[in-house]
Amino acid sequence: MSLSAAKVRSDADLLAEVERLRAEVAELRARAEAAEAAADHDVLTPTLNRRGFVEALNRAMAYCRRHRTPACLLYLDLDGFKSVNDVLGHAAGDAALVRVAELLVANLRESDAVGRLGGDEFGLLMLNAGLDEGREKARRLSEALAAEDFRWEGHPAVLGGSFGVRAFAAQQDPEVWLAEADAAMWVRKRGR
Repeated sequence: MSLSAAKVRSDADLLAEVERLRAEVAELRARAEAAEAAADHDVLTPTLNRRGFVEALNRAMAYCRRHRTPACLLYLDLDGFKSVNDVLGHAAGDAALVRVAELLVANLRESDAVGRLGGDEFGLLMLNAGLDEGREKARRLSEALAAEDFRWEGHPAVLGGSFGVRAFAAQQDPEVWLAEADAAMWVRKRGR
């Protein structure tokens, strides 16, 4: 083999290796992006998880402070959900959580955010909405949940919940805002 033929083959091998490495880097980037997205999304429902929702709250709070824009936080705790798990089983409970999450997502704007905060609790962030809009949305969602005909293997289960509504009032910490909305939810739940 001549020296020039060996050089051509070496160059071709080098180019092939560069292309292989580029493809590997592209795949690793895609996997990293998928892992990052998964880290912020609930494993069961089509919502953000608590981590992702708190991050959405952080971004919204910064936006609201900068642009003096209203926002409203709704905190939902499902009423009597333990009985769904106890009577119909955990698979039914999981299916009910998915159904509730789908209903919440379907009834909010794309600019809003829904997160499963844990167990049977959800947070809903509404941008460009004040307290009145938040209360109206909570009322409509309560009606939609009550009207939902959820059945598991032919057995009905009532899906309902209590909402706490708290407007953005320049809170500095998203956990404080969540705690305020949670407290408002407990006031409603106890008042029933």
